[in-house]
Amino acid sequence: MLDIFQNLLMGFQVALTPEMLFWVTLGGVLGTIVGMLPGLGPATGVAVLLPMTFTMGPTAALITMCGIYYGAMFGGSRSSILINTPGDGAALAATFDGYPMARTGRAEAALAMSGIASLIGGLIAAVMMVFIAAPVSRFAIKFGPAEYFLLMIAALSMTASMSKKNVVRGFISMFIGLMIATVGLDAQTGTNRFTFGIMELQGGIDFLIVIIAIYALGEVFKSYKSIQEGKVKMQTKFGKIWITKEDWKKCWRPILRSTPLGFIIGALPGAGGTMASLMAYNNEKQLSKNPDDFGKGEIVGLAAPEAANNASSVGALIPMLTLGIPGSGTTAVMMGALLMLGLQPGPLLFTNNPDVAWGLVASMFVGNLILGIVNIPLAGVLVRVLSVPPRILYPIVLGLAFIGVYAIGNSTLDFYLMILFGMLGLGMEKVKIPTAPMILGVIVGGTMEVAFRQALSISNGSYSIFVKSPISVSLILIIAVSILFPVVKEWIASKRKPLVASFMDGEDGGV
Repeated sequence: MLDIFQNLLMGFQVALTPEMLFWVTLGGVLGTIVGMLPGLGPATGVAVLLPMTFTMGPTAALITMCGIYYGAMFGGSRSSILINTPGDGAALAATFDGYPMARTGRAEAALAMSGIASLIGGLIAAVMMVFIAAPVSRFAIKFGPAEYFLLMIAALSMTASMSKKNVVRGFISMFIGLMIATVGLDAQTGTNRFTFGIMELQGGIDFLIVIIAIYALGEVFKSYKSIQEGKVKMQTKFGKIWITKEDWKKCWRPILRSTPLGFIIGALPGAGGTMASLMAYNNEKQLSKNPDDFGKGEIVGLAAPEAANNASSVGALIPMLTLGIPGSGTTAVMMGALLMLGLQPGPLLFTNNPDVAWGLVASMFVGNLILGIVNIPLAGVLVRVLSVPPRILYPIVLGLAFIGVYAIGNSTLDFYLMILFGMLGLGMEKVKIPTAPMILGVIVGGTMEVAFRQALSISNGSYSIFVKSPISVSLILIIAVSILFPVVKEWIASKRKPLVASFMDGEDGGV
């Protein structure tokens, strides 16, 4: 324990030098800007800004890239809240309640809570990184293909079961997402699947195209009639960028519950912030006394995924630093940069380069504090977006959407796909099919299929591999509970209503 504190102190001596403070601040601000732009998530941000790190030393380069990483996590929810367009998949859950809050005049509280929850989630995750990184990395190693497959099934079932009053519609949405994920070349056999002879579809459909289409285009399509009739009102008066005591009282427990979940999910290679934030959102909805408030501007539905989201970005660094295995697309880019700079991430990094490793850990505390200081006042400027007339704002949103989609694959085919998925999202909205399970299905579908096939290859085709480990059995129980819990809860509520009604009738009769 004493060694940990000594090493952390050494890390702060590195992270608090003027040079490192400048780089972590610059990285965080650039990451925040990148995170707000549709289609440019943290992985793209780190990749685009990578050349600026080539002239730095390894410590400065790693600290700058990490600043960009969790800066993008802070920034991604800004566009989710203000224009219903997630910067990347991890900011998806922020649209569920963040945007309804903005539509009902609580954009200031939404932006403030997003910054506060992100700050707390990042700081607690940094503390967890110091003390439990080694046990978490050992736990992550125990996840084989079977466990990863079941983990993704659990995330999908939990997200699908969030659907109010009709779980079946949630699962229909999930299957649509999984179908979209199968488009392209089969990773194992090289067979074309649903490409219809279009060569550009052989690489599959990027999930960011689906996200931008469903949320950015979907919102424009949905609001078009209201804009034409002048029913969409812009906000002209703005309050203080802060939250009330009531908001804090509701949110502090969900933030503390969601942070460890996000941290652990982030530490599992390939799991990612999207899965962490959606699972955190689902947990809080299931635990809430008023689950019907979620999706209508419930501030807890914003705070929980934001805390999980930022915690997952810290957790994703664990497998890269301790095992030499990238925990996410962003850390894969970072790992490539470190190898170019002559550093080998892995078990010996903390021994051979303690100044780099512990300087990075200390910079997580510093960077999150700086980002909290930058982002909360910045919200006062960003909230003015709501004062832009809809006839001007929505074309800007469309322009950003098309630019973001083109930046993903430099293909004009993606424009047509975006319009197609935007119309699909509008149709799903009309028939009350939720879109979140579909989005998650698109994101995890390919990885889930690969994990399933790998598991069966290891077991020579025996399905018993999915029940052999304690982790697998636990995940199967979670899947069963996530599917049955909403059904049982609804059944109990339906039985209770007649009982309450008959009791009230009896009372009236007695009077």
